[in-house]
Amino acid sequence: MPRTAVSASKSDQVYHRLRTRIIDGYYSPGYRLVLSSLAVEFGVSTVPVREAIRWLESEGLVEYTHNVGAQVSRVDASSYAESMSVLAVLEGSVTALSAPHLTEADLEEAEAYNREMTLMTQAPSFDSNVYRRLNGHFHRVLCLRCPNERMHSLMTTEAERVNRIRRTSFRFTSERSRLSVEQHDHLLHLIRIGADSGEIELYARNHKLDSMREALLTDDV
Repeated sequence: MPRTAVSASKSDQVYHRLRTRIIDGYYSPGYRLVLSSLAVEFGVSTVPVREAIRWLESEGLVEYTHNVGAQVSRVDASSYAESMSVLAVLEGSVTALSAPHLTEADLEEAEAYNREMTLMTQAPSFDSNVYRRLNGHFHRVLCLRCPNERMHSLMTTEAERVNRIRRTSFRFTSERSRLSVEQHDHLLHLIRIGADSGEIELYARNHKLDSMREALLTDDV
């Protein structure tokens, strides 16, 4: 039976609230999503909650377990590697498409973020959460001018999934991050000199894959 406009609106609202909680780490992997409890909390029936959870399941953020029900998807090395591999392809393409359209102000903003990250890797103490946010800002700027909105949207969705895994399963370290900021510098150099789009795409992709390999080698995932 097709959803009515009212039920669709409620489903959308529940979906966005649940999705935000999952992405932000408010609900940790394995957290049970009890339909009746969520319905009471959100002031709706279980129908829009069930619909919202179905959408989240299609995105890989929720999984159903026999005799348990809906849970926030658990994280393992395999799922992390798959998501990072997908993100590497998407972000490489988006960065290359965005590069010719980046302004001087965009590049200066990205350089400022990378300088902050560089200083963090040299400091006595290292705040993984702050570094992660700066790293996200850096790549967001480089991808900002991509003319292919669909590809950019797909990349953003996958990046959110990867960030959720990073928040709950491993942290950046200063040692790992030193190589990353050096690669950021070279990526900015390629963009500034107007390097071939294929070269930019390949470098951005390999940068993401290097990050994945480093994380897996530390057994943090």
